Amino acid sequence: MQKYAVIVAGGSGKRMGTEIPKQFLLLKGKPVLYYTIHAFQKAFNDIRIILVLPEEHLELGKEIVDGYFDASGILITRGGETRFHSVQNGLKLIEEESIIFVHDGVRCLLSTQLIQRCFETAMETGSAIPVTDCKDSVRQVSEAGNEAIDRSKLKLVQTPQTFHSKILLPAFEIDYKERFTDEANVVEAFGLKVTLVPGEETNIKITNPVDLVIAESILEN
Repeated sequence: MQKYAVIVAGGSGKRMGTEIPKQFLLLKGKPVLYYTIHAFQKAFNDIRIILVLPEEHLELGKEIVDGYFDASGILITRGGETRFHSVQNGLKLIEEESIIFVHDGVRCLLSTQLIQRCFETAMETGSAIPVTDCKDSVRQVSEAGNEAIDRSKLKLVQTPQTFHSKILLPAFEIDYKERFTDEANVVEAFGLKVTLVPGEETNIKITNPVDLVIAESILEN
């Protein structure tokens, strides 16, 4: 089965407070995006990578690819107005039957085991959404006030969200809705259920400056 990783790195880096997007910042001397791409290539040597980048930073992305990887297995396309549209742009480059990983470019610490676990589950059920347990107390706020929610019934969603192409490609042909914050939402709106798999505590999303410090510590240990 052919494998594609659509790596979405279209963020602007506003919360990071830097001039360049966080996916291009250096982590132990290499761009954050390097670690993300490397993780998928380490998991499967035949995987094809599709990078979805901000239009104004396409050249910077090409420099990273040319500097660290064999560019023949990596395609680059521009992002869209929202995550949905960015993923949609990446999916347009896939025509053959395949298993498709959709991953946040700034979740650079995912393991080979997680990628392979998602692949195996998607092969069996058509989808695989990595999640972790919610460890904090949670309250829901409404106009009437607020109330506690049983955290044992909640899961924190990660990526790579993984699907068979027969599910994901037609799902992304439906019209965009504001609630489409991830691929699982889109597939469910298409009328299908998704399968949850165990994620990883270290599969953090680099959003704020402190996350770079944490990521460096994880890499060192």
